[in-house]
Amino acid sequence: MDAPHLQLHYQPAHELLGRLEAGTLSSETLVTALLGRIRDQNPAINAIVTLDEQNALASAREADRQRAASAMKGPLHGLPLTLKDTWEVAGMTCTAGAPALRNHRPETHADVVQRLKDAGAIILGKTNVPIYATDLQSYNKLFGVTNNPHNPTRTPGGSSGGSAAALAAGMTPLEVGSDLAGSIRTPAHFCGVFGHKPTRSLVSLRGHIPGPPGTQSRPDLAEAGPMARNARDLELLLKVIAGPRPSEKRSWALSMAPSELQTLDQARVGLWLEDPLCPVEHELTEGYRTLGKSLADRGALVTDARHPLLSLEHILPVYFNLLGSLLSTSLKPTQRRQMRWIARLEPWLKFLGPMTPFIGEYGRGVNQPVYQWMAWSERREKMRAQIESLFREVDVLLTPITPTTAIRHDHSHPVFKRRITVAGQPRAYMDQFCWIALATLLGLPATSVPIGLTRDGLPFNVQVIGAPGADLTTIRFARLLEEAGLAGFVKPEGF
Repeated sequence: MDAPHLQLHYQPAHELLGRLEAGTLSSETLVTALLGRIRDQNPAINAIVTLDEQNALASAREADRQRAASAMKGPLHGLPLTLKDTWEVAGMTCTAGAPALRNHRPETHADVVQRLKDAGAIILGKTNVPIYATDLQSYNKLFGVTNNPHNPTRTPGGSSGGSAAALAAGMTPLEVGSDLAGSIRTPAHFCGVFGHKPTRSLVSLRGHIPGPPGTQSRPDLAEAGPMARNARDLELLLKVIAGPRPSEKRSWALSMAPSELQTLDQARVGLWLEDPLCPVEHELTEGYRTLGKSLADRGALVTDARHPLLSLEHILPVYFNLLGSLLSTSLKPTQRRQMRWIARLEPWLKFLGPMTPFIGEYGRGVNQPVYQWMAWSERREKMRAQIESLFREVDVLLTPITPTTAIRHDHSHPVFKRRITVAGQPRAYMDQFCWIALATLLGLPATSVPIGLTRDGLPFNVQVIGAPGADLTTIRFARLLEEAGLAGFVKPEGF
């Protein structure tokens, strides 16, 4: 017998799947309930920008028929979810927030979407992003501004901001985000949900925009990963979307290393919470220190991590250089020339206002020849090998995600003139890239885990980083935090 709709919106995906399996809930009822929830909540949040109601309902009825005939497709059979509007779903508009793509309707699914479909998932619609997924706020000329469910004057983040907002508002049980500069971890942090940036190349990006529609090559630094309201659902979804591209199945199969952590008292936890180059709000740092103490009280071995690479002075130059090289492909010649001048004038620009350390390296990366890129990339690979020694001493590394909680909407241009406020002082907007840089640069798994609310009622997350390939360890640690009452999603007030 189907349960009342109001009981469904915030139920975990794994519980919904259990009820579908037990026959106490039908897929049609669940889809209908979420569509109703979207109608009620989305006008104020503007997280969901495209809906496919009729196909979703038809797919739900077919999923129920298949279940009755014991012909289930896979682990997500009959479960509805939304997707970030950067993923190509055949027959559904995919804009990446860009007016130039307002009529782009792909004929084939992205690899991730095909995996979801093969697992039995139902795609309800698409969630909002900044234009071409290139900002830490989610707004564009096509669909407007997405608001944070915890406070509509704040952004839910970007570029997976619509994804995080939809999760926080109870409009979807799962989402798949993408992350180049914190685009999974930061929205999860701003909205108080869970997000996971996987190990390098674990999830296919074929069918993701950007690059341009039809791109086959994999972009440097970018990853795709699951978003949810609990850690167990992160693992459930990661195991569906991770794996080789179809053409690669002949040569390799997915085999993620299992977590060896069963209890918190087994965990060796390193803390890297402060760096002089990128201050963090005191209230957040105190929250992270309190978490460390709580872990120690529960028997975990907690230490302030020490390693040559745990320094933004070492990480940021390489990160910004490679980021500039990647994004240069989308810049016009005039923009490249502007970035060349920013790089040249970097020593003097700091006198005009706050500037993120080493941001000039971004400008150099935009304009450098390939032989210089290869030298920087090799430097990155040596650092990736070097970081292994840290994870022989700790199982996970805890760090901030951004210097603040969710920032206020700020759509002023040019972007480099935007400011954030940290401890009462103006800081550069791009400071929000600093703390995510280590895991992005070195291709490390990083789980964004909600651990509390500030005095202003805004959520904040901690970043749980692991060794290359230790995705199930960081997600397992997040789940252990939940089970100990040290982490967890909190519904926005009024929802």
